[in-house]
Amino acid sequence: MATDDVDLIVEQWRRERTGMRPEPMAVFGRIYRLARLVGDRQEKVYAGWGIGRGEFDVLAALRRSGAPYTLAPKALAASLMLTSGGMTGRLDRLERAGLVRRAPDPADRRALRVSLTDAGRRVAEESAEAGLEVQRRILDALAPADRDRLGDLLRVLLAAAEAEPPDRAG
Repeated sequence: MATDDVDLIVEQWRRERTGMRPEPMAVFGRIYRLARLVGDRQEKVYAGWGIGRGEFDVLAALRRSGAPYTLAPKALAASLMLTSGGMTGRLDRLERAGLVRRAPDPADRRALRVSLTDAGRRVAEESAEAGLEVQRRILDALAPADRDRLGDLLRVLLAAAEAEPPDRAG
């Protein structure tokens, strides 16, 4: 198997700090680089619809919520791990573009509901398919069984990371 830049980094650390165990860099360095490369490619694809990844995430969350494709801003922010300010900025841009609309919640006039417009639903569906195609082209480097195994292994690592208390960073 060919070596890559991550192998070089790990080997440099081994050479410079003989007591260091840099093996985790081999895994997480590749995860980071892969996520960044694929994310950048998806960002370019989404630009074809006049949206960025952040706006795509909002549209996708609304679309996958099912008909009537409506959620409270607080629920959207929680699902996307955003602050209310970050969510407001995204919703403002999407509303100006005619992809979402905000309206009073019929059950509580003090609250709002965010809904996909017909154009927003179309953009969500088309851009999701295009983004998935970017991911499929990369995953085609693996056999189907290897893709499934990789998904399973990453699920285990994600669960471990989510279970790790955030204050144990060092």
